[in-house]
Amino acid sequence: MNFNTKLLHGKSIKKYADGATLPPISQVSAYRFDTAQEQEKVFNHRAFGFAYTRVGNPTVAAFEQRIAELEGGSGAIAFSSGMSAITVAILNILSTGDEIISSGGLYGGTMDLFRDFERFGIKTRYVSHFTKEEIEKEINDNTKIIFGETISNPALEITDIEEVAALSHSHGIPLIIDNTTATPYLVNPLSLGADIVVHSTTKYINGSGNSVGGVIVDGGKFSWDFEKYAALSPFKKYGKAAYSVRIRSDLGENIGGTMAPLTAYLNVIGLETLGLRMQRICDNAKALAEALNENKDITVNYPTLGTDHNTALAAEELKGFGGGLITIRVGSKERAYRILNSLEYAVRATSLGDVRTLVIHPASTLYIHSTKEEQEIAGVYDDLIRISTGIEDPEDLIEDFTKAIKASDEAEN
Repeated sequence: MNFNTKLLHGKSIKKYADGATLPPISQVSAYRFDTAQEQEKVFNHRAFGFAYTRVGNPTVAAFEQRIAELEGGSGAIAFSSGMSAITVAILNILSTGDEIISSGGLYGGTMDLFRDFERFGIKTRYVSHFTKEEIEKEINDNTKIIFGETISNPALEITDIEEVAALSHSHGIPLIIDNTTATPYLVNPLSLGADIVVHSTTKYINGSGNSVGGVIVDGGKFSWDFEKYAALSPFKKYGKAAYSVRIRSDLGENIGGTMAPLTAYLNVIGLETLGLRMQRICDNAKALAEALNENKDITVNYPTLGTDHNTALAAEELKGFGGGLITIRVGSKERAYRILNSLEYAVRATSLGDVRTLVIHPASTLYIHSTKEEQEIAGVYDDLIRISTGIEDPEDLIEDFTKAIKASDEAEN
């Protein structure tokens, strides 16, 4: 099956009760058992079933199965937010003294989280460019995770996943990829060698900005060294599945960042149009980026503009698409604010991946806790605007930004 057909007719889609075409919302906290013996087996993970929604829920499970199939993973575990998913994905295998190597161009919230990890003795080494050459310089005996984004947000650098995965595996280190900005529609990182994929489902997967969530997808192929990754040693008998089993039956369960059943249901609805939305969003982003690039007073950053290595990777890894994010530098913070305030259709909002075009000034919001040096490594400047294109008619988006730029310049004069 091709992508859009799989969304509607994939193997993970079951025959739901009463002939429903969508999974029912199991809005309960606990489940009834006929016998204490049956309850004991389910509670101790010796039989399939649902005991308590923090541990498992039928609606959430239906969503997890669909995501696992789309990403080509052995299993998926859903969480209450993207940040919760990243937290569990990393703490599932790290201990005090361990280190992460990551791109300096990460989403600001992830950088804030990694700063919190430092208080527990987990250090992050950032590289300016998430390439094999720069990563290899930072690898040492304490390196336990290499973490990056498919399309970095907001620097918009594309990771050569195959190359970085080969380097990671040569050192016995798993590669975790945040695929939020690309989605399974553009690329499946697991098929290129990544070991674990995370998403903020709040963004493109949900698509309508109606709920917050996250998900971890385990590729199920990494050969864990249980001495090196001591947190997984109690789950050694599960082999390559040890990572998922620990999340499902131990760390994820204990932290309790559970996705709500209603959120899972809304995400299933969102998933069914993911392919259609992403194609339109990417087409809109390309059209808007090219139109804005005609303005010589603005510097436009979009992966398919130009002829550099980033553009080549977009063609090879992302099916020729550049994603739904654009950044523009407009000369000053004051001009950036005037443009933002003059937009009619684009919405000034914190998120991305919505059906609506969303805009934000990252330096004063998402990266407000970062130093100037950290902001610049992340590709964030005082005059930078991030645009997350929606599914509006491209002509209207181009006109909206053209008018806003003109109005901001007239206001200055």
